Amino acid sequence: MEKKYFIEMDKKDPLKEFRNHFFLPKNTIYFDGNSLGMAPKITKKRMEHVIGKEWGQGLIRSWADEEWGISGQRIGNKISKLIGANDGEVIAADSTSINIYKALTAALQCNQNRNIILSTNDNFPTDLYMMQGLQSFSPNGVKNRIVNKDEIDKYLDERVAALLLTEVDYKTGEILNMSEITKKAHDKGILVIWDLSHSVGSIPVDLNKCAADFAVGCGYKFLNGGPGAPAFLFVAKKHQEKIRPILSGWMGHKNPFDFSIDYEPADGIDRFLCGTPPLLGLIALECGVDLILKANVSRLRKKAVKLSSLFIELMESMCSEFDFKLASPRDENRRAGHVSFMHHSGFAVSRAIASKGIVGDFRAPNIVRFGIAPMYTRFQDIFEAVNIIRETMQSDLWKNHENDISPYT
Repeated sequence: MEKKYFIEMDKKDPLKEFRNHFFLPKNTIYFDGNSLGMAPKITKKRMEHVIGKEWGQGLIRSWADEEWGISGQRIGNKISKLIGANDGEVIAADSTSINIYKALTAALQCNQNRNIILSTNDNFPTDLYMMQGLQSFSPNGVKNRIVNKDEIDKYLDERVAALLLTEVDYKTGEILNMSEITKKAHDKGILVIWDLSHSVGSIPVDLNKCAADFAVGCGYKFLNGGPGAPAFLFVAKKHQEKIRPILSGWMGHKNPFDFSIDYEPADGIDRFLCGTPPLLGLIALECGVDLILKANVSRLRKKAVKLSSLFIELMESMCSEFDFKLASPRDENRRAGHVSFMHHSGFAVSRAIASKGIVGDFRAPNIVRFGIAPMYTRFQDIFEAVNIIRETMQSDLWKNHENDISPYT
């Protein structure tokens, strides 16, 4: 197939208009939107307005006049539409790690007669680190159990308070069966916390249909909220009033401006706020969320499946002699928004193709990862990228990077 075939595919793409909404660096094919989404043009315009007028002229009055004070709730309600939640069940605030801690301690409060937190050894490290920190703070009260993914069922018992899992594997893109796993946990009285960091904005999610208890996710990947964008926390309404947050900050107080010295939790999801909302980060995040809502996750998912399937097909037909081995699920229904290949010199390969304008990333020990962000990734990008990868491997350019020092090891 020639390049013009893929250009024609792009012309017929119903989502092609969205590519124009982003700043696109020259001579770059970007496959790292699953780590940091591209910058939407509207974000620059919106931030200039916020800084120049709302902050610059309105000053402190803008907390009320521009509704700064309810940004977390407003954006949370928008995110709820991407993850199958209701208004009042999602708050945009803090980081993913902090929200994991909130969810873990909340689940322990709801299941006070149990003390084990269960997770898997391939979970994203920060999830496990927050568990370890909680256990070290309460060594006689909280116990962690880390198991292989295929052994989860064996460890679901009446001693487990919470199960913490990431729906999409950060290395391989494998999608776990949220509905099935949640039901099995609930059958044993276990509450489930889902990390949606590689799910939200990439694949359809329906937390309430699956009866999920808690969920967290970040704003800087597929939501295109910018580096360090605020994260979000989902708490099912049935649990909210049972919980007195351990991170009981003043913005989570029922009447924060009464300045009482005694904490009283706010109603509903608001009680899970801590400190003053990071307004600039929240506004940038909102721009990205609005774009995703406009594009529609189901449409994005349909295109992403086509793009990732094409990428796998071309890699295996054009680069089969270069020792790449597919690490992602071949089944498109089990593969999310990134495609990963194993290679014995994965870091060197990732560095070599980056020098040619193919920006993916590397995950130790041997994973080369390519994010598929269908709002700005084109079919011709896939074709051009695989051709460049083939040329890079044929020329042995990657061997020039074998002694590069990886920041990931």
